[in-house]
Amino acid sequence: MTKKVNAAILIGFALVSVAIAEESPRSSASPTASPTPNTTPSPSPTPSPNVNASPARGVRISFVPPPLEGTISLGVYDTNGKLVRVLVQEAEPDEFTVGPDALIAKWDGKNNNEQDLPAGKYHARGYLVGRLKVEDKGHAADFSPDSSAPDHVQVKLVSNPLAKDARPVVDLAVGFDEEKIFLKTMDDLPLFTVIEAPQLVHASITKSGEKSVDVWASNGTMVDQVRVSNIDKMMAFDCGEIELK
Repeated sequence: MTKKVNAAILIGFALVSVAIAEESPRSSASPTASPTPNTTPSPSPTPSPNVNASPARGVRISFVPPPLEGTISLGVYDTNGKLVRVLVQEAEPDEFTVGPDALIAKWDGKNNNEQDLPAGKYHARGYLVGRLKVEDKGHAADFSPDSSAPDHVQVKLVSNPLAKDARPVVDLAVGFDEEKIFLKTMDDLPLFTVIEAPQLVHASITKSGEKSVDVWASNGTMVDQVRVSNIDKMMAFDCGEIELK
């Protein structure tokens, strides 16, 4: 009896094994590959040329400085004699490029407002200002500006032996900004800083001698007097005609 039971159990296990062996295995589905993104960068747009951009312009200005120790102020003038650009203001000679036989400055063709000027003929000229003497005279309580007085003085300068001219006469005026007060020509070329004087409201100039001037500076409440001597120690020079293309 026991042998029959064991035989039946073995037959049952065999049938189960055959059924499992005959069953088809299930294959696992392979994951679908994601499309590879396009990593090629898009080309940057080509910038359009600026049709309003000014071409590179430059004018070389050369000159022989007068034989006097001091600083140089140089301006560019149009055909009407109007100052269109203060090119150099109170510069030492060693600030210029030194050529074989002259000092060299470069003009970019712009005016004082950094605007391009039209092509054409221009003129460059300037002054070499010697070592002037500045003396602070203090407050001038009894001075009141005369509105009818001239706004400039005439000064006869030292002649430039390189120019072979008679002693030139220059009309000097006084100007000021937020930081200083300075001597200038009547066409507004700055020549010489007199003193640092912020917050001025008025300035004037008078002749105090053949070789000196007095500068009067007011801040609205008081007036200071400054004397500038050796004022004739200036030499004018001319760079000639230049052409802007």
